Amino acid sequence: MTHRAPELELPSKPPTRNRPKRLAFKNSRIYIGVAIILVWGLAPFYWMMVTAFRDPDYTFDTTPWPTHVTLENFQNALSTSSGNNFTRAVVNSMIIGGITTVIALAVGIFTAYALARIEFRFKYVVVGIVLGASMFPVVALVTPLFQLFTNIGWIGTYQAMIIPNISFVLPLTIYTLTSFFKELPWELEEAARIDGASRGQAFRLVMLPLAAPALFTTAILAFIATVNEYLLASQLSSDATEPVTVAIARFSGNDPHVVPYAAIMAAGTIVTIPLVIMVLLFQRRIVSGLTAGGVKS
Repeated sequence: MTHRAPELELPSKPPTRNRPKRLAFKNSRIYIGVAIILVWGLAPFYWMMVTAFRDPDYTFDTTPWPTHVTLENFQNALSTSSGNNFTRAVVNSMIIGGITTVIALAVGIFTAYALARIEFRFKYVVVGIVLGASMFPVVALVTPLFQLFTNIGWIGTYQAMIIPNISFVLPLTIYTLTSFFKELPWELEEAARIDGASRGQAFRLVMLPLAAPALFTTAILAFIATVNEYLLASQLSSDATEPVTVAIARFSGNDPHVVPYAAIMAAGTIVTIPLVIMVLLFQRRIVSGLTAGGVKS
């Protein structure tokens, strides 16, 4: 007499009727999260624009859309009759930001490439020092730098703001480019060397073009960080060299007892819109530069 083994009951598959609902719920959470982030990031800029186009007598109107629209605030922001020189401050910011970005990139490219490609003792100590320098509080340097630049006669000059900004932007530049250079294919440089190119030619003709997205992204981040700097600029600049951050903070109106909030918002809009347009135009390059090197081949 034979005994049959008991048949195992396979677990039944979960019903698929609820999958579309679960997928829709998951997508809705993503959309809600994105919407919250967008509102959180863009609401201050939107309110600044609404106030910039609003009549100064209605500055504190809480209507969430433009009312009593006028261009008077932009005229006041660009006017020099009240002692403001906003146009000159914009030029100063372009000079300070441009020179700082170029020098930081020129130094950061070679430093990052050396840290990524060359093996030497205490390499990771150097990387740690670079990261530590980027976390150093700016407020702790205001008094020493002010005293130093006063002694050498640099207060109110461009170099008094460019050199400290380079020291703050350079660690970001080095760290960002080092992470990217580590993921570039080393074989391409070796192939160029075998074909007769020198180390410098291989770096300039082969590796730098591959690093273009990262260089572009790093340049934008360095430039924006420099233009947004306020603390050191407020202490080390003069009327002739002050950047936009200081100029906007010192805005004065026709009445010395009334803060010209509407004109300040108009000036902030003038400064912010070009940066927003630049980021929107080059967002693909920025994203590709930020994500480049994030996945190992």
